[in-house]
Amino acid sequence: MNSSSSSPSSFLDLGSAIGQKEVKRILVLFLGVAACLLLYKTAYPLSQELDVDNLSSSRPLLDHTSSSSPQTRSKSISFREVLENASTDNRTVIVTTLNQAWAEPNSLFDLFLESFRIGQGTQKLLQHVVVVCLDSKAFDRCSQLHPNCYYLETTGTDFSGEKLFATPDYLKMMWRRIELLTQVLEMGYNFIFTDADIMWLRDPFPRLYPDGDFQMACDRFFGDPNDSDNWVNGGFTYVKSNHRSIEFYKFWYKSRLDYPEMHDQDVFNQIKHDALVSEIGIQMRFFDTVYFGGFCQTSRDINLVCTMHANCCIGLEKKLHDLNLVLDDWRNYLSLSEPVKNTTWSVPMKCT
Repeated sequence: MNSSSSSPSSFLDLGSAIGQKEVKRILVLFLGVAACLLLYKTAYPLSQELDVDNLSSSRPLLDHTSSSSPQTRSKSISFREVLENASTDNRTVIVTTLNQAWAEPNSLFDLFLESFRIGQGTQKLLQHVVVVCLDSKAFDRCSQLHPNCYYLETTGTDFSGEKLFATPDYLKMMWRRIELLTQVLEMGYNFIFTDADIMWLRDPFPRLYPDGDFQMACDRFFGDPNDSDNWVNGGFTYVKSNHRSIEFYKFWYKSRLDYPEMHDQDVFNQIKHDALVSEIGIQMRFFDTVYFGGFCQTSRDINLVCTMHANCCIGLEKKLHDLNLVLDDWRNYLSLSEPVKNTTWSVPMKCT
């Protein structure tokens, strides 16, 4: 009998046989793929597929809630990793420097951290503070108190002791700082640099100018934030990372060779009107001492002050005495039921 005369039942039997063969083939293929996947996962576990340490600087921020305790942190941690761990969402960090003299118990570092804890809106900022330690003992103490500590080794110089203003070691320390901050900018981070003898009483970010590449505090402010003839103080600066700020910092650091006996602040005053600075096009702004005060010109309104700096003061013991008074004044202010109209700072007392 030819195929044209086949019965419907024989046709269905033939289709069923073909269907069973296809099902068997698909089943064998599926089992083969599953076996391959199982072998791959065994050879390459998921936890090894992402090498966090080798990701580029554009990777997501490291987890701030890492279980690693400060005491276990190593001096070998890279500066980039410390910056990434501390960075805000818009790649901004708060940087300070620390040596053994300022890191001792009940010294300036303790007061610095305490100011963040009792300031208004400043507690949240502590996680963004990077402490650059200039000697081994400063790093050890920092690591006991704070998660973002970096050990900056400098061969041939001991930065551990108190460095009095304008001494040779002081100058080296200041220029090492400028060099490091240049690297921060080159890695794409904006920063606030703050000396550790500055008390953070309020969140200063709302007081930063939106249109300035480089913004600096003043020993004395004469009313115009655009006037570079204000008496500047490099202890508190805000700098945006861009080609203008990077070129300016490189020029600033290079200019130390032209003024070998000057520190960074005095060299800044020498170069701020230089033609090359105009060519770079960096936009400079200078902070009002109403918001960013100090012992040179104390903030006139405690209802507005953000930071208080132990400037115009030489000597660790004098700084400690008067900054303790600043925190006492601040605690008394916080305890008041109503705002006060006039600042009644107890300082400067020994820093005169």
